[in-house]
Amino acid sequence: MTNYSHTLVMLTCLLITGCASLPASNPTTVVRPQSQYDSIITNNQGSLLSINGLANELAPADVVVIGEYHGHHGSHLLQSLVQSALYQRRPQQVLSMEQFTLNDQPELDRYLAGQSGEEELIADTNAWPNYKASYRPLIEFSRNRNLPVIAANAPADIVRCVGRKGASYLETLDTAQRQQLPDDPFVDTSAYRKKFSDALGSGHGGDHGGSDGKMTNSTRLENSYKAQLLRDNTMADQVIRALKKYPDHQVIHVTGTFHAEDRLGMVAVLEQKRPDLEVAVVSPVFWRAGENLDNLVEANRQKGDFLYFIQPLPEEYQDRERHRDAIAEQFRNAAELPCD
Repeated sequence: MTNYSHTLVMLTCLLITGCASLPASNPTTVVRPQSQYDSIITNNQGSLLSINGLANELAPADVVVIGEYHGHHGSHLLQSLVQSALYQRRPQQVLSMEQFTLNDQPELDRYLAGQSGEEELIADTNAWPNYKASYRPLIEFSRNRNLPVIAANAPADIVRCVGRKGASYLETLDTAQRQQLPDDPFVDTSAYRKKFSDALGSGHGGDHGGSDGKMTNSTRLENSYKAQLLRDNTMADQVIRALKKYPDHQVIHVTGTFHAEDRLGMVAVLEQKRPDLEVAVVSPVFWRAGENLDNLVEANRQKGDFLYFIQPLPEEYQDRERHRDAIAEQFRNAAELPCD
């Protein structure tokens, strides 16, 4: 069977019959995903689910948060399939996206209303490089059914400058800029702070500097954390605003998994600010060769109410020096953008 034929069979199976990606009677016999498109879905107790089975479980939720690994075909295919399956059950649906910022909403609305073309949308919103391959299906599904789409992330320039100058940068914003952000933009939890610190490897290098007026490592970390919190709080705030603007609608929010897994990040903020909401979290887990699904579920069950298992992404760099150079180039480009 050709790859094209295999894909058609897989999509037909998922959308029409609702079968699991790779069905099996018991997790210990499930075959690991065979391509970057495949996924195996379970609840956090390890019971296998099809797309339709997952949608049945998610249908009662006020908010469905689907975490992704950016650019992973398995994540983006699952998001699209869940969006479609949930629409069959709850057609009053709102799509909320990390991938667009508050400033992008007017251009996004123009595109949804048929007043601009896709290339104009991409240019005017500075859309992510993988927009066409990853997010076009979500946008087009909503556009073709006149469903709202929310640009949920904080403006990139404000996030960047908070990361550089700290939380006090918000005090320099004009009234209109400040009003579009959450009233309390830095709500967090101690568990998320630890997770963020561990992810950045804050234990390396000590806390040098400071006496000459240069920023210390601890200050850089704190500013970076505040920038992360601004993203999470803005996304949670936009979901809350969407529920107020569109009562009785179900919000599907798509975001990088770090912002949602373990019910931390924007999920923790959302639940603190609106504890009355039923929020369901769907999180990705990499399934590497030689690993057992039972063990993977046990090790990752805290990441979400539901888990989907996908192949790992390719390693970006083998050459450490080239990796360091690439990171340094990103920092140099960011440093050239002003915050004054």
